[in-house]
Amino acid sequence: MHEDHAHVGLDWFRAAVPYIAAHRDRTMVVAIAGEAARSPVFPALLRDIAQLRALGPRVVLVHGARPQIEVRLRDRGLTPRYAQGLRITDADALEAVCDAAGRLRLHIEGLLSRNLGSPSVAGTRVRVASGNFVTARPLGVRDGVDFQFTGEVRRVDAMAIERLLDDGQIVLLSPLGYSPTGEVFNLSGEDVATQVALALKADKLIFLTEAGPLRDPEHETLGQLTVPTAERLLADNPNLPEELAGHLRSAIEVCSIRDLRVHLVDRHIDGGLLIELFSRRGIGTLVSREPVERLRAATMDDVGGIFDLIQPLETEGILVRRSREHLELEIDCFQVLDADGLIIGTAALYAFPEAGTAEIACLALHQDYRGGGRGDQILEHMEALAMKRGHRQVFVLTTRTAQWFQERGYQQGRVDDLPPGRRALYNQARNSRVFVKHLG
Repeated sequence: MHEDHAHVGLDWFRAAVPYIAAHRDRTMVVAIAGEAARSPVFPALLRDIAQLRALGPRVVLVHGARPQIEVRLRDRGLTPRYAQGLRITDADALEAVCDAAGRLRLHIEGLLSRNLGSPSVAGTRVRVASGNFVTARPLGVRDGVDFQFTGEVRRVDAMAIERLLDDGQIVLLSPLGYSPTGEVFNLSGEDVATQVALALKADKLIFLTEAGPLRDPEHETLGQLTVPTAERLLADNPNLPEELAGHLRSAIEVCSIRDLRVHLVDRHIDGGLLIELFSRRGIGTLVSREPVERLRAATMDDVGGIFDLIQPLETEGILVRRSREHLELEIDCFQVLDADGLIIGTAALYAFPEAGTAEIACLALHQDYRGGGRGDQILEHMEALAMKRGHRQVFVLTTRTAQWFQERGYQQGRVDDLPPGRRALYNQARNSRVFVKHLG
């Protein structure tokens, strides 16, 4: 049993290595609600954030403090007041806000400092820094409501934060801002996280949600959304929990301004932050301006990814063996399905212009991404590419997937139907079946 667990851990680590390399030195803004700090597993969550920094990303942590503020108000005999979904912060409430946010910040600093010294992340010399990096302005009077000391982000001192990140520190920001005249304003943690991500030109903005994940009608977690689909989701679901709706609005805002990635991750899942960032499938919802998966022409930098993708299929005898050198020589024939920098699918198009035909070969998908129509997406892309290049038909050779191609309009042919150049290379030992499709 111990050996089985070791293999599982090793497999997970091997799968995570490309992500560890891809995320190194990337800037990530992580936002947590004040409710998280009331959970008994809060120390474990902060340990994950400390480990995230130890793995190479530059981390800014933004915390909310709503429930802590409510407690301080009740302790003072004050009644919380809200309008338009925002807290009205008078002078007495501001004292409660500063007290709650300050105490929570110190609590987080203490836990991070303790976790950074634990054996799992020892030797990283990571420190935690806080400061008055956010300049705020008052919301003022809106629809007849004076919000007093409730404010919004006016400016972020990105250069000061960058210097701390360059020094290897985790930057911790509270939902407070300061005016040029020294006044303190109560801010939304979501507003702080969003504006900091924009000011830093961050690579990722990550919301650890309290309301759980975004789900589709079949109750499955929505894995990816583009800005237009996120906008439709908001319009079609007026009863969406306000927290998730707010995160979606923030995602739409930042993705419309900058091409970054916004992740919504259920805070209640143990290790959810690390699973989302360092596994192929993740567990949350990723919002981006453009689809994260895109088909494109392969380059020499993709040779290693293609090789790793097709090697298991070659071992099973599904694909013909190709060496790295072979791939390098033929890389111009390959297209790849790129998922945020990782190769999850591929196919090659070999032209036989004298016969007006082309071969679609080496069609492969990573096992974690099979289903969802990706195979059809690649095949249709290759057929369209063949048409664009003037070919009247395409053909495939297969030993295992004949039915799949027949369902997509391919007709069984003969070896004699192959163009002479390809017929000369036909491997009788594999006894591959030939299928042909005429392109309209």
